[in-house]
Amino acid sequence: MSIRSHQPAEKRGLAIAVTAMVLLIAASNVLVQHPLNDWLTWGALTYPICFLVTDLTNRAYGAAMARRVVYAGFAAGVLLSVFLATPRIAAASGTAFLMAQLLDVAVFDRLRRAVWWQAPLASSLLASAVDTALFFGLAFAFTPVPWVTLAVGDYGVKALLALLMLIPFRVALPLVGAAAQKG
Repeated sequence: MSIRSHQPAEKRGLAIAVTAMVLLIAASNVLVQHPLNDWLTWGALTYPICFLVTDLTNRAYGAAMARRVVYAGFAAGVLLSVFLATPRIAAASGTAFLMAQLLDVAVFDRLRRAVWWQAPLASSLLASAVDTALFFGLAFAFTPVPWVTLAVGDYGVKALLALLMLIPFRVALPLVGAAAQKG
């Protein structure tokens, strides 16, 4: 599917993906400020869904469209997060999100012809590691927050969720394939 195509199905798919991305980023940036315990924040439970959105967009419409969703989600998500979180969280989140999501798009695209589960799992695991290191280092370094402990716990949950996200990814494959065919 060409990014130049302006078919209704493609526009609808882009709108759904961008909306989901913005809501997930904003929610995650609020939730990351609230520890669940000494090892984990609530944000670790919502943010991995961003990789599912990116990967489904990449599968249905290709890497160029997935990058468009990332850029739109980045811009709107950071703006919302400035008001919903703190400017430091918004800046750390934006930096980590952009680097990690673009890495996810590139790795997924490179592995897209492999067995169905390899591209979303490998891209999500690698991108989650980058996101976690960048976010926690930028957001909480030189603060009293036990950010290394939280980063380790968050990454563990993100890795587990990357595995669990294979279920909705597999279920959605026929749906995104049909949407891409309509466009």
